[in-house]
Amino acid sequence: MRQSDWKLIRALPLFCDMSEANFEKLVGAAFLQRFPPHTILINEGDLPDFLHIVVDGSVEMFCAHNGHETTIDIMRPATTFILAAVIRDEVYLKSARTLSPAQILMIPAQTVREVFGRDAAFARSIVNELADRYRVVVRSLKSEKLRTSAERLANWILKTNHQQGDHQRVELMFDKRTLASRLGMTPENLSRNLALLAKYGVKSAGRDIVIEDSSALERFAKPNMLIDG
Repeated sequence: MRQSDWKLIRALPLFCDMSEANFEKLVGAAFLQRFPPHTILINEGDLPDFLHIVVDGSVEMFCAHNGHETTIDIMRPATTFILAAVIRDEVYLKSARTLSPAQILMIPAQTVREVFGRDAAFARSIVNELADRYRVVVRSLKSEKLRTSAERLANWILKTNHQQGDHQRVELMFDKRTLASRLGMTPENLSRNLALLAKYGVKSAGRDIVIEDSSALERFAKPNMLIDG
């Protein structure tokens, strides 16, 4: 692993407070691997062999049932997945595949559980991360239950614009079909909702979404700190 990658992983909240010896044990047992786009990394229903950390690229978390498939989340550097299954040694409830070329650090699940049992700082960090993930799930559930699909899209545009530097232009890091699935709608509904948002200052420009009137979009979206963070 490159020194820059080592420092990136060490700086993550999950690892930053643990002892150097235990961190070296974790990373010493790990390996860094590159994957092409659309590679399946894990399958729901399987037991976890590794804790995965996205070092570079993007990974789609998704689920399938009875011929239907939906996107749960998009993971970007530097984040872990799926921590709860690793700690509990229970089956994955989600699958994962690369959306783009990706570099993934894979730490053996058994090593993670061993260090969890003896490093108090690491254990606290795991509890904090699991609590954060739980709150993300609750926010997502509230958005899905309390908003229309157009309102979910509007709030996603506002939030992503802020994350990308408030340039009033959202650059899509994946295709619109994946975005639609992530927001709980069909591609056809996404197209209709983008057309609806045109009256509130939103314009679709290829893989980008341009915000021409952020005040009008905010009035429509009604962002809520208890949902959007």
